[in-house]
Amino acid sequence: MDIELSGTAAAQGWPAPGCRCASCNRLRAAGVRYEPFGAVIDGAALDDLPRTEVPGGYEVRGPGGGVALVASGPGARPEPSPGTEYAAVLLDLAGSPEHLGRLRRAGAVTDATRVVAVHVDHRLPSPSELERRTAFWARPRTGPFRTLLLGGSRSGKSAEAELRLAACPDVLYVATGPAGDGDPAWAERVAAHRRRRPAWWRTAETTDLAGVLASETGAVLVDGIGTWLAAAMDETAAWDDPSRVLPRLDALVSAWRGTAARAVAVSDEVGLSLVPATASGRAFRDVLGLANQRLAAESEEAALVVAGRVAELR
Repeated sequence: MDIELSGTAAAQGWPAPGCRCASCNRLRAAGVRYEPFGAVIDGAALDDLPRTEVPGGYEVRGPGGGVALVASGPGARPEPSPGTEYAAVLLDLAGSPEHLGRLRRAGAVTDATRVVAVHVDHRLPSPSELERRTAFWARPRTGPFRTLLLGGSRSGKSAEAELRLAACPDVLYVATGPAGDGDPAWAERVAAHRRRRPAWWRTAETTDLAGVLASETGAVLVDGIGTWLAAAMDETAAWDDPSRVLPRLDALVSAWRGTAARAVAVSDEVGLSLVPATASGRAFRDVLGLANQRLAAESEEAALVVAGRVAELR
C-alpha cells in the first residue's frame, strides 16, 4: 500500500494556534509547522475512499486492494475487524502507543503492516521525541537485547521503561518489590503502576530474576534492581557482610548476559545522593552501584532518566 501524507498533525496543526506550551513554542521558534492529517492512498485521497466505521476510527480499502485502519482523532483507539490483517495502520502513537501492541497481539498488525503516526501534537515535547519512541516500537519483539534504565526516586524511569515496550504484543512485568500489604502508601504506588500498564501484560512477583531471564524469550520489564537487591541481602543476611550477596549478583549478571529476552531493567542511581548515615545503608549503596555498573556493561543500551527526560549513556 502506497501512502503519501500531506500532514500528520491533529486538527489544529502543530504548533496549535495561540498555544503557549513549550512544545508548540519550540516548533514556532524553529519555524516548523506540521499540517493537519491528510493522506493519499494508492493515488486516491483518503477522504474519497469508501470507509467502514469501527469503534475509534474507520477502515478504508485502497485502489490496490489493501485495507488500512485509521484512528479518528487524538486519543482514539480503532478496533480491528475480526480476522483482518491490515496493510497499514494510521494511529495516535503520541497518545496511545500501547494500542499498537494490542493490535499486534490480535494479529491485526504483522511485520508486513506499515505503521504511521498521525494526529501528532503538543502531547509530545518535540518531533525528535516521536522519532525516538517509534524507533523502540519498530524493533523486533524478541531478543536478545538488554536495556538498563537508571534514575532517582520519582524520576520517571519506570514510565520510560513501560514506554519502550508499549508496542510489544506480550510483555512480562517482573515486580521484585513487596505487594504493599500493610503499607497503604506503597500499595498505592503498586496500584498506580498497574493502572498505567496495559491490561494484557503478564505480571510475575518474584525475586528469581535469573530464572526469569533464563526462561523468557519475549519482552521482559524488570522493576526493579534495587528492590531485588534489598530482598537478596535479606535472604543472604548480607547487611553486615555485603560479600554474602555477591554470588547472587554474579548469577544475575550471568543471566542478564545470557538471556534471549528483550529485557528492560529499572534501577536506582545511587551515586548522586547523600552518603547514607548507617553502615547497612552504605553497604546497600555500594552493592547496588556495583550491580548497576556490571549490568550496564552487559547492556546494549543504558540511559539516565532525570525529571522525566532521558539521557542515553554511551
